[in-house]
Amino acid sequence: MTTGAPSQTPRRSRARTLLPLGLAAWLVLEIWLLTVVADVAGGLTVLLLLIGGAVLGTVVIKRAGRRAFANLTSTFQQAQAAAQSGTAPTAADRKGAEDRNGFLMLGGLLLMIPGLLSDAAGLLLLVPPVRAALGRAAERAVERRMAAAPPGSLQDAFQQARMHRPDGKVVQGEVIRDDAPRGPYGAADDRRPPLMP
Repeated sequence: MTTGAPSQTPRRSRARTLLPLGLAAWLVLEIWLLTVVADVAGGLTVLLLLIGGAVLGTVVIKRAGRRAFANLTSTFQQAQAAAQSGTAPTAADRKGAEDRNGFLMLGGLLLMIPGLLSDAAGLLLLVPPVRAALGRAAERAVERRMAAAPPGSLQDAFQQARMHRPDGKVVQGEVIRDDAPRGPYGAADDRRPPLMP
């Protein structure tokens, strides 16, 4: 028989407790709203609204995907041109990265989900100033969360792995110390030979 301290189970976070309740309330509200609109305008109107939302959502997601692929292609081309000329791309060249394509795709996904509230939220995300404001708020929230990370956490390790360049850009990488003890193969604390001679 062991007599140890009683094991404490970790407390559930508030988000994990409230998320299922919020989803259930949202589903009930969506169904209620669809029945109210069906009573007022008819079942065919509700069906047309749902089909129209799905089609519009598909078009929005396809457009956002094309835009993301075009941004990726132009970024690679700019990086290759910068590497060949030895210059860094300007802020005007990097403008495509700030189009908030993720929120555009989320808007399309919300339009595809059957329901009037999700359609209203999806239509709201199609407005560029709303996407820009949400993007800035999300960036600030991530930066705050990263800054408040306790030492030794995954967020802290990620933040320490980022290096700030003099022009303000953040580049991921690692620091290699010159004063570190050398292994038998020349690299710092290296215990195996290189893959290629």
